[in-house]
Amino acid sequence: MAGCAGHDRLTTVDSRAETVGHQRLRADATGGSGQVEAYTLKPSEGYRMPQLYAAPDPVLGERDPRRELPPTTVCLQVVVSADGTVERSVPVSDRSECIAGAAAENRVLVEAAQEAVAMWRYSPAAVCHFAAGHAPADRSDCRDAERVEPVAVSLFYAFTFEIVHGQHTVKTR
Repeated sequence: MAGCAGHDRLTTVDSRAETVGHQRLRADATGGSGQVEAYTLKPSEGYRMPQLYAAPDPVLGERDPRRELPPTTVCLQVVVSADGTVERSVPVSDRSECIAGAAAENRVLVEAAQEAVAMWRYSPAAVCHFAAGHAPADRSDCRDAERVEPVAVSLFYAFTFEIVHGQHTVKTR
């Protein structure tokens, strides 16, 4: 995203470059916010992961006055409801890759990430209930299920922010 604002006598050019990358984190079996209680599927059940289809990037804009920021990662636990909307997000800082989110100077990074994920939309996760003895080889494919039960899930994401001189851009990987 690049932007310039103009007026007859005044031209303003944003001389910052802003880069954001995000990735989904794995549940951490050693404890911390990543620890989740596993649900064991029955032989006649399958599970379809939620599919993210609308994901605006976090935008810092002018709220962060820093001109330079080395790659800095903040993390969120995102609760996705059974209808695919984001119910809430909670900062995670008890994992080594997420510790920067606890620093006061990075609060604006966490807020930008939370504002963005609040607008994310998913095709919901679901438990697929198949007829006894008829589960397909790909149990994440609910097409032949007798019943599809949308379920809420908790996902973990890491957002890496970087600010350098230049044009204002946001990149997601």
